[in-house]
Amino acid sequence: MSQFTPQSALPKLEDVRIAIAVAEWNGHITSALRDGAVSLLKSNGLKDEDIAVVSVPGAVELTFAASKLIETGNFDAVIIIGCVIKGDTPHFDYVCQSVTQGMTSLNADCDIPVIFGVLTVNEEQQALDRAGGALGNKGTEAAETALKMVALNRAVDEL
Repeated sequence: MSQFTPQSALPKLEDVRIAIAVAEWNGHITSALRDGAVSLLKSNGLKDEDIAVVSVPGAVELTFAASKLIETGNFDAVIIIGCVIKGDTPHFDYVCQSVTQGMTSLNADCDIPVIFGVLTVNEEQQALDRAGGALGNKGTEAAETALKMVALNRAVDEL
């Protein structure tokens, strides 16, 4: 597998506020994803007060948290971070479908982007590889995507 390589430079933005909703379930993984996202945002000029992080129990609750964060009108983008590891029951499928449909609905209905930073993996090692391991940090990639989508949103608003 190849590691994600951004195709374009990150935009230089001013007055940006990003919210991150993080699932507590599989916290050893989601905290690494969160830390990667926060680190990338700070290295691109955001300050602590420009980044709001909220926790929810699990991945299904990410849609509600993102919706509430959007309703505040205080943010330019919302990143949702979670980790769902496949088990022996269909629970994995229901959780993944729920969070994916919820995020898709928010993106279709709201004026700011919601970025999908939820790992959906077959086993824990695959998640660890994507949370700062051999395959990088998908939280960092989610933060890169958030900045690019904020820039896109602002550019479209000016058309």
